Amino acid sequence: MSKHRPTIADIARRAGVSKVAVSYALNDRPGVSPATRASIKAIAQEIGWRPNSAARALTRARADTVGLTLSRPARMLGVEPFFMELISGIETELSARGCALLLQVVADPAQELEMYRRWWGEGRVDGVFLADVRSPDPRIEGVAELGMPAVVIGHPSAAGSLTPVWSDDSAALRDTLTYLSALGHRSVARVAGLPELAHTRLRDGAQREISAELGLDEPVVVHTDYSGEEGAHATRRLVSSASRPTAILYDNDIMAVAGLSVAQEMGLDVPADLSLVAWDDSQLSRVVRPPLTALSRDIPAYGTHAARTLLTMVADGSAPGFEDAAARLVPRGSTAPPR
Repeated sequence: MSKHRPTIADIARRAGVSKVAVSYALNDRPGVSPATRASIKAIAQEIGWRPNSAARALTRARADTVGLTLSRPARMLGVEPFFMELISGIETELSARGCALLLQVVADPAQELEMYRRWWGEGRVDGVFLADVRSPDPRIEGVAELGMPAVVIGHPSAAGSLTPVWSDDSAALRDTLTYLSALGHRSVARVAGLPELAHTRLRDGAQREISAELGLDEPVVVHTDYSGEEGAHATRRLVSSASRPTAILYDNDIMAVAGLSVAQEMGLDVPADLSLVAWDDSQLSRVVRPPLTALSRDIPAYGTHAARTLLTMVADGSAPGFEDAAARLVPRGSTAPPR
């Protein structure tokens, strides 16, 4: 993958003018017409040029920094173990290689792409991670057009031409549903994450397919924002319905803990009346009573593999994708045969 940073020469070539004319336009000096000035500035913004990018391109200096933006409420990062563990794994690899992580929380995915353009144009990063990939996701094409090294933390089917680091969610779902089926469960609901996320859609499809193979009921899936509040609300809806499921799988541990609290509040015995499974296995899953059956994986190692892949791209220009180990099911006290 090209590591070329946008320069004044690139703008001049696109605009069909001289580099001197580009300099005049970008510095608001006389010597070019208003229409040419506007055209040059539009091209500069489109390709992600920033004032000091030319100097960096000439010196081939590295920033020794990689970037990650997240379009999530900042408050969620403090309570959701997944991202804290992922970032710790990224930092472990970066610090060992003398690199830093530039992290920015933004309001929406469009701001993520603009941030990446700015960082690349200003020479502040050598590459970036893309997380929470959506379907479709304009960041994929936008980052590819910039020619910057980038690693998608997500499935290859959503990564476009970029390099993915991922784990097989379908395998984890198959293990979980097979286990619950063996216990005697036929109605397994899921409290899922954001519906626009690519990995949520992949899990939705895999759950439907595997449930049909195992002869389970058509799964009821409730999408949420991953928060404990929405996890609790979704659980209340599911257990209050006429066709109450006998087991619920949650897309993160925060929602699973909230779901356990709701079940106990409503007088349900976990696991006799309702079995619960958490996706991702943090300390939260182990300290509640009963401790939660969980899909466990080494999330810091996942972050380390993503960082290692990105640094290889920065150094060598390319790197193969990496499939991490799938989450493994750890049965605990929150699952049992249905009453």
